Amino acid sequence: MKIRSYPLVATLALASGLTLLASGCSRTDVPTPATAAPATTLGTEIDDTAVTAKVKAALIDHRDTKAFDIKVETNKGRVQLSGFVDSRAQADKALEIARAVQGAQAVEDGMSIKDGTVTTGNQVDDTVVTAKVKSALLADPLVKSLEIGVVTRKGEVQLSGFVATSAQIDHAVAVANGVEGVKSVQNQFELKK
Repeated sequence: MKIRSYPLVATLALASGLTLLASGCSRTDVPTPATAAPATTLGTEIDDTAVTAKVKAALIDHRDTKAFDIKVETNKGRVQLSGFVDSRAQADKALEIARAVQGAQAVEDGMSIKDGTVTTGNQVDDTVVTAKVKSALLADPLVKSLEIGVVTRKGEVQLSGFVATSAQIDHAVAVANGVEGVKSVQNQFELKK
């Protein structure tokens, strides 16, 4: 059996596939321009992902920051650090490290200081609460849950990330407050620019 090469057909198929992929990233499902932040390009999203990875790596390289306690989100070069940390000194060090990362145009502090000790039971309960909040946000059609970070400590839920509108923030906080086991909700959201 002889295999034929169709370079023109393959090139057209590849071009069509790339066009469909690019058009799928155009974000036509966001609210009207008057109420939402301008859409980001695929290139900007890739740059933001790279900055997030660099910040996480820099935090991991510094043992005093306890990097796994800190969530990192990036939107158009703006980096947000959130989560529960042991001390103000730890938070300040994390901010300093993030600001030194190439591509981080601004760094927002959404970190909260831990109070008291956490038992193994608290940790298990917090894991369950976090999962329930994430599920509730994912199930809600008005919330873009993949853009929202959720961390729980002793029943206190912290929501963070970059969202398009204040209405989305209010709705996400209301959804989280409605979840069983949530004692309070901290809003550490930033609006997209």
